[in-house]
Order: sequence, then structure tokens, then C-alpha cells
Amino acid sequence: MPFVVPRSADLPPATWAAYGLTTLTVVPLVARRRAPVAVLIAVLAAGALYRFTVDGPGQPLPYTGLVAFYTVAELSASRQRLAVAVLVLAAVFPSVAWNTGEARELLFSLFVFAAAYAFGRFTHTRKAYIRAMEDRARQLEVTHRIEAERAAAGERARIAREMHDILSHAVSLMIVQAEAGPVAVRTAPERAEAAFDAISETGRDAMVQLRRMLGVLREDAPGDTPSPRAPQPSPADLPALLDRVRSGGLEVTYAVTGLPRPLPAATGATVYRIVQEALTNVVRHARANRVTVELAHAPAELTVTVTDDGRGPGATTGLGLVGIRERAAAHGGRATAGPGPGGRGFQVFATLPLVTSPEGVGS
Repeated sequence: MPFVVPRSADLPPATWAAYGLTTLTVVPLVARRRAPVAVLIAVLAAGALYRFTVDGPGQPLPYTGLVAFYTVAELSASRQRLAVAVLVLAAVFPSVAWNTGEARELLFSLFVFAAAYAFGRFTHTRKAYIRAMEDRARQLEVTHRIEAERAAAGERARIAREMHDILSHAVSLMIVQAEAGPVAVRTAPERAEAAFDAISETGRDAMVQLRRMLGVLREDAPGDTPSPRAPQPSPADLPALLDRVRSGGLEVTYAVTGLPRPLPAATGATVYRIVQEALTNVVRHARANRVTVELAHAPAELTVTVTDDGRGPGATTGLGLVGIRERAAAHGGRATAGPGPGGRGFQVFATLPLVTSPEGVGS
């Protein structure tokens, strides 16, 4: 202020020592976040030295002490805060007595230092809350990323099962028909024609199912014709599937017991795929003459049984059987594979819990 408004003529001019002490009450604040208690002691000591030794260039206000005390309240540990608060409280009384000694000044000093402490604690709480929210947001982001990766992995596994079931079944039937074709040409031409028709029908059906799946995966570009969204296969499609298997010379029996009822679309597709994969294994590996497919409807579950009279159990850990178990487990069910009744042939047995709420039943 003396550079702007000259001091009264009855006051001695301000000295460089006074300016230096004024500066010492401010400069320590640079380090207030690294050493808040030491900075508070330094600025209070500089203020006291200013008051008792020089007639400075202006009125020394306690702003720097308030800022330092606020920082102690924000950053220091509880023991340090309490010790510093007691020290400041003890310093307020002699400071006021040395200055005016009035109750007004005492109350004002106590109020402003208490407010500085309260604001420091409020800032500490607010920053802790913000950090907690940021940590929670990061954790949620990581959780969402993990869930997305798991969902993507599950979807890849589901697509792999679908592709395996469609291609394995179709190719197996086509191979059987193709191998029987040359023999039939020499012995029964009409059977050869039926075999070639079966190959063609099986290939077309596989192409339709693959096109349906790939159409769902592909994102339609603007202006493109929307990909077809045909429904997933269901138990209602099993007779056609069994007819294709019969065309290869295998005797297939189909039985439904219990009271059939509408199934959720996902459950119905799983039933179809389990039967399809079990029949594929029969065609490829069992060397069977007969196979029985049975759907047993119970109030709370549906069981699927595919039994053949072939050469009996071989490996039970192939991709197809693993896929059957995964499909059943995805609906809360289970699937087993092993010897048929009496140890003859091979049997696939799957149990699927049924959804009883109306929301879970597809049309």
C-alpha cells in the first residue's frame, strides 16, 4: 500500500526489513501441502515477529495463518490436527489481549479459525468422496469390460457349437449318402436317385441354416436388403430332421411322452441341436441299424434321450458331446453320454428344466 497511498507523515517510512517480514508470512505457503504443520508454525512465527519488531508497511492480517490452518485441517492426521488446533487456540487469546483485548476481536478470531478448520475438513471429505467415486467408476469399467469379454467368449462358443452342429450333421449325412450312391447305382438305380436327392436336400438345409446364422451376425449396411431373421429350429422341426437321417438307411423311431407344451425359443432350439448332434454321432461313429429319439415331458423338466444299437461307447469327450453338455448347462440342466440299456449301443441323455412363468414361454 505505501507504493500506492503514502503513509501518514507522523509514521516512519516503511523499511526493507518490514517488507521482508511481510514476504516471510506468505512465501512458506508454497510448501503448505508438503509440510502443513511446519508451514503454519513458520507463518505464525513470521507474523509474531512482524508485530513485535517492526512497524510494517500496512496492517498485518491473519490470511496466511488461516490458509495454513485450513491446509492442516485438510491434510494432516487426526493427532496432528488436534495438537495444532490446541496450539492455535492457545495463541489466539494472548494475541487478542496484546492487540485490543476486546471480546469482539476474540470472538471474530475464534470464528474465522474455526471456519478455516471446518472448511479444511469439508474439503478433505469431498476429495475422499470424489476419489471413492472415481475408484468405483474405474472398477465398474473394469467389471463391464470383463463382463463384455466373457459375453463375447460365450457368444463365440455358442456360434462355434451352432456351426459345428450344422456342418457336422450335414456333412456326415452327405458322406453316408455319397458312399451308398455308387453301390445303389449298380444294384438299385431308384435308391441311387433317392440318395442324391437326400444329399441335395441336406446341403440346401445346411446352407439355409448357415445363411440364417451369418445373416444375424452381419451388420446390415445402409441401403442393403435386411438379412433374413428366420426363427431358430425347434422340436417341431425334428420330424424333418429324422426323415433326412432315415434317407441314409438308418431306422429311426421317434416318441413323445407326457403332455407337450410350448417351450421358450432358446430351449426349443437346444432340444433340436442336442438331437441333431446325437444323430450325427450315430451316423458317423456308431455303425448302428436303429436309433430311438424320445422326448419325455414332465411338469418341471424335459428329458431328451437318443439311443442306438451300434458298437457301443467310444470317446465321450468329443466336441459334439462337449457341446451337448454345454447347451444343457446353459439352461440349468445336465447331459450324460455312455452305454445304452444293458450295456449295448450308445445313449445320450439330457435333462432341461422348464420355465413355468408366462414370460419364459415362446410361441
